[in-house]
Amino acid sequence: MAKRENLDVETSILPLKYVDLVEDIFHAILALALFAIGIGAFFYSIKRLVQTDPFFPNGMIQGVNDILFIVIILEILRTVISRFTDGVYQLDKFLIIGVIAAVRHILTVGASLTLESTKSDEAFRRSIYEMGLNAGIVVALVFAIFLSKSAHRRKTL
Repeated sequence: MAKRENLDVETSILPLKYVDLVEDIFHAILALALFAIGIGAFFYSIKRLVQTDPFFPNGMIQGVNDILFIVIILEILRTVISRFTDGVYQLDKFLIIGVIAAVRHILTVGASLTLESTKSDEAFRRSIYEMGLNAGIVVALVFAIFLSKSAHRRKTL
């Protein structure tokens, strides 16, 4: 009876090992593309950092923004690579990417508020709302990370 149940489970047109192989090859190509994009973004950021005038504060703010963008790319790369070891995408890694992206946006909006003194009242109000919304997103994502980590701890106990 056990043999009959095993035959019923694998009814795919292609054997599962070939589907997994194709999927692994595709993930490897994606990982290489992300790595190349990260390297390209790094060199472009250095070029832009050197060419930005004035360096303080515009160049420094742009440099921090670019570095956080590269960190996001590398975290996505790490998530794709961890797919090979664990076989699944991990929720925690995507939540961390979301936190980094939201913090990056908060810093960008805050810097633009600091540098642009000629903003209208409506544009200023919209920027403040945007920063508040992103702060709420960061708090929600950090809480989700906490819940995910506590769920993993309970599984191991």
